[in-house]
Amino acid sequence: MIGVAGCGRMGAPMLESLVRAGIRATGFDVRSAPDFANLHAQVTQDPLGFASNLETLITVVRDISQTEDVLFGQQNLITAPHLKRIIVSSTLSPRYVLDLRERVSKTITLIDAPMSGAQIAAKEARLSFMLGGADADLDAAQPLFNAMGAHFHRMGAYGAGMQAKVLNNLLAASNTALTRLVLDWADGAGLDERKLLDLIHTSSGQNWFASGFEDIEFSRDGLSEDNTIGILIKDVSSALDAAPAHADTALPKAVQDLIRTLEPRKRR
Repeated sequence: MIGVAGCGRMGAPMLESLVRAGIRATGFDVRSAPDFANLHAQVTQDPLGFASNLETLITVVRDISQTEDVLFGQQNLITAPHLKRIIVSSTLSPRYVLDLRERVSKTITLIDAPMSGAQIAAKEARLSFMLGGADADLDAAQPLFNAMGAHFHRMGAYGAGMQAKVLNNLLAASNTALTRLVLDWADGAGLDERKLLDLIHTSSGQNWFASGFEDIEFSRDGLSEDNTIGILIKDVSSALDAAPAHADTALPKAVQDLIRTLEPRKRR
């Protein structure tokens, strides 16, 4: 059985993609099953029931604290009797991810497979996965990634996928913060939002956030602890945690500070 732990904004559509591809999969979340619409039959709040036939665990929870709960804490899924493989798809500090190898039995395969593309890509099964692990392990898991994504980047040994992801997200956070700043300044100058976004898309300022502004579910959100804007601050912290010794971290920290100032943006 394939199990997805964390059926939120990304995990739920990932689970749906697996089921749609004919893969026997179920989900676990601390919220009640009725919150998951057409997935309510596949999602449980019962960790013991979820663990009973679990062979591959895909973790898509928010942060290290929730990962700890899933693996070693309240849910303690590391003790699932048939567990053979863990795929870490949350965005976490690479240092933490590498440390998991010392804490998880060598009989359990570990793959780091963070993904990019926002909820729209998860719903359309076209996520970009950054993969870390032995080639044979990645080959064996590839059918799962095929069901959920469209782009697969093998970055190296276990841990390399997460290192690549936090660097990617550092750029994504920078683009998000500065695109929102530019749009706010454009308002002050009386520029039309749509016309400016169209210009950016075909000009030197082009970036994923600006080009997908109308499709990215968090594009107009302000900062909140429980939304994607808040997660961006966590992701920059994950990149900073893995920064090279003596690296200049002033710009990433400035990006964090700018994200903290974001307020909801109304549709113009």
